[in-house]
Amino acid sequence: MIKNLKDIFMLLFGCLLVAFGTYFFLAPSHIAAGGISGAGIIVNTFFPNIPIGLFMICVEILLFIIGFIIIGPIFGGKTIFCSFSISLMILLMEKIYPTVKPFSSDTLMQLIFGVLICGAGMGIVFNKNASTGGTDIIAKIINKYTKISIGKCILIPDIVVAIAACAVLGIDKGMYAMLGILLNATIIDRVIINLNTYKQVAIISSNGKKIKDYIVEVLDRSATIYYAKGAYNNNNNEVITTILDRKQFLKLKEYIVKIDAKAFITVNEVNEVLGEGFSSII
Repeated sequence: MIKNLKDIFMLLFGCLLVAFGTYFFLAPSHIAAGGISGAGIIVNTFFPNIPIGLFMICVEILLFIIGFIIIGPIFGGKTIFCSFSISLMILLMEKIYPTVKPFSSDTLMQLIFGVLICGAGMGIVFNKNASTGGTDIIAKIINKYTKISIGKCILIPDIVVAIAACAVLGIDKGMYAMLGILLNATIIDRVIINLNTYKQVAIISSNGKKIKDYIVEVLDRSATIYYAKGAYNNNNNEVITTILDRKQFLKLKEYIVKIDAKAFITVNEVNEVLGEGFSSII
């Protein structure tokens, strides 16, 4: 139950970042940096009476049906939740702040901050096996069958939007859009990698039992134990190995310092862990 609530909170937070970055940074500067939001900016330029949020909802319904059929109901359910959340958030922002001017006269700064915020939000959403809807569903389908990173998959449909931006908004805006798409893809991949980075820890300590108990009972993680012989004095040592997230590792390190300041610890970063307690292997 707690995990489900945490996942919902993370999805909503990711959606809020995407909506905020789109409405307050990209849209005011007419930067169509890919996706349905970018297409919405292009349409809104021609037809100001069509709200960006309303356009996104209509297009996302069609793409959602496709994603639901091809990828599955779990992904589909999360995606419809995220896509409508973003659209409704943007509609709400349009009601509260109907006239939004760029924060900066520098279009490049608007682009960088907008893409940073949106890319971080999209990375959070993708990491929870969902998408923000729109062309992201197409990217997720490509990722499913090709195993290309999700950031690179997003480039494919978004480039089409960028080409349209060149034709509609001018070559300058189109070039900004292309730069935004490349930055967005890179940020999404980096966010996903960082969210899935764990610490592989190996510990040799005279208080091994206390450390094992702390890992299992307090950190709620398992550990593997093996024995090794030291080359210097030929002593047999118990080696405890475990995999933890960043916060768990900091807690474990603080605990070890308290009970055995002479413990020997090695740490490696791993970018993906599959299996029980981590990401599904399927």
